[in-house]
Amino acid sequence: MWRLLLLVSVLPLVAAWLLRWWFGLRVLAGLDGRPCRCDLARWDKALGEAPQQGLPAADAPACAFGERLRLAALAHWRQREPKPAAAREASRRFGQAVPPLSAMVAVFAVILAKIPLPGAIAICLAATALATVFGMLSLGGELRAIALGARALRDARAFIRSDDEEAVIQAAIARAWCETVPPVLKML
Repeated sequence: MWRLLLLVSVLPLVAAWLLRWWFGLRVLAGLDGRPCRCDLARWDKALGEAPQQGLPAADAPACAFGERLRLAALAHWRQREPKPAAAREASRRFGQAVPPLSAMVAVFAVILAKIPLPGAIAICLAATALATVFGMLSLGGELRAIALGARALRDARAFIRSDDEEAVIQAAIARAWCETVPPVLKML
């Protein structure tokens, strides 16, 4: 029974790790240090009054603009569609809380000799896999929100060069893929 649970748990974890690497980390590594030039007045006009965390200068790396685009798109999504945005945040919090809590329960169960060690490992992996699946299933809404923010940026022509604009949009999408898995998988 533990082997079956372990096998069923490992498959989504490996798939999520590979997807995160392919669509997230690989893209961010390719854009690392790529300078972009932006008209900040047009940027602010396109994205409105979004919370600004670490406002980049007019000349900043694509990854910094991408993270700012993602945060602004999430803020607009929370205003437009509060229920799906809240569900996305709930799945993210679930991914942060459940794997460590299941590990604590599994450790106590092993100490009390209620389950064997392979069972504890299978339970921890199953909880992490469940959190990963919830995070991946809620990713679509965040990607749609980023697409709407990207459309607003394109319409405002905030970037001087179109390839800078594309790099920023790719960085925002890649950051969403990186943030969708539980923190336990981010350590790998």
